[in-house]
Amino acid sequence: MAARETLAAEQSSQMTPREIVEELDKHIVGQKAAKRAVAIALRNRWRRQQVDAALRPEITPKNILMIGPTGVGKTEIARRLARLAKAPFIKVEATKFTEVGYVGREVDSIVRDLVEISVKMTREEEMAKVRHRAADAAEDRVLDILLPRAQAGFTGGEPSPKDNDTRQRFRKMLREGELDDREIEIEVRAVPLGVEIMAPPGMEEMTQQLQGMFQNLGGGRTRPRKVKIKEALKLLVDEEAGKMINEEELKLRAVENAEQNGIVFIDEIDKIARRQETMGADVSREGVQRDLLPLVEGCTVNTKYGTVKTDHVLFIASGAFHMSKPSDLIPELQGRLPIRVELEPLVVGDFVRILTEPDASLTRQYSALMATEGLTLEFADSGVQRLAEVAFEVNERTENIGARRLHTVMERLLETVSFDAADRNGTRVVIDREYVEGNLGELVKDQDLSRYIL
Repeated sequence: MAARETLAAEQSSQMTPREIVEELDKHIVGQKAAKRAVAIALRNRWRRQQVDAALRPEITPKNILMIGPTGVGKTEIARRLARLAKAPFIKVEATKFTEVGYVGREVDSIVRDLVEISVKMTREEEMAKVRHRAADAAEDRVLDILLPRAQAGFTGGEPSPKDNDTRQRFRKMLREGELDDREIEIEVRAVPLGVEIMAPPGMEEMTQQLQGMFQNLGGGRTRPRKVKIKEALKLLVDEEAGKMINEEELKLRAVENAEQNGIVFIDEIDKIARRQETMGADVSREGVQRDLLPLVEGCTVNTKYGTVKTDHVLFIASGAFHMSKPSDLIPELQGRLPIRVELEPLVVGDFVRILTEPDASLTRQYSALMATEGLTLEFADSGVQRLAEVAFEVNERTENIGARRLHTVMERLLETVSFDAADRNGTRVVIDREYVEGNLGELVKDQDLSRYIL
């Protein structure tokens, strides 16, 4: 048990809150308060692993409630945080779930999905560790197909020096890629057929067991397949790596990782808040909150990989709270989301920074896409400024969808360039204020048209 807890401690981020915020700044503009809150929550996981073992179980995560309009970075902050921590992460919509006994998904499926993600992550990590040995084994299997050792088997002796020399020459050619396009027949493990089983609400566990049973049928079978050597090596490396992994140990580690490092992001939680004007039983709202409560408080959920405790899973909830307010949530759930952070609506300056500052900003993405056609796309400062102004104006006049409006505006602006790029190899296009006005000016002025197009 101590070894498993040490493993969880190693996997938790050892970055300081300041370093975490600096990393988040590379991808998300503004929202300092939200970044500080999630950075502290992540660091507290590392701190918890350092305290005395007797006190450790008593320290529970301080779950977070993000309040802010759509498109300001709530989901992205949580997603990037999970990536930094190398933690299992799942995003769910609160509106997909209903109270037990009604049509809809049960909230326990959140934990089952989180564990599935953790198993996948752990398997990828383990396969990366043994990939080098698996590559050697795959190489030998390909060489056995190219140079069968049948003669040595019949005589009962060792392969002759001449055979060894031939094998080494082929190995060299294989590694240098000279045999990549040659076709061979290999035996690959047959992929078990996925069986979709429709079950009544509340019987997801039985469904999983039945699906697992069907997948295990014929799991060890192989089938011949003709492929080029380059593809054969990839298939065989994966197969050999899979043989080297201890599945039972992997599942134990994955469950531990989900329990200690898992992050669940519950979006649109405001949609299940009970509004003041609602009278009578409100199954689709308050019932879901009451079902979520044990999960957030800490409970044990049965999964096909064993029981999973949610006591130390970090829950981040978010909502715009236009029609309701956080106090409309049931008091018990409010108490389990003690940290409240409000995200600011985006202004023109934020849009300019979003277009230029992040490592994979929209301007860099579009420039890289057009460069594949030999077209040089440059964004002048005046063009970026006007683009930001257009996005802000449209958000103000129609529905405010935050930074997502930039995608709509950019696609509309570069529609002609994207369509003609293949015929304009070697040309250069500068996106300045005049270009933006020429392509979007009329749309922005016509409010009725911009409502539908932008």
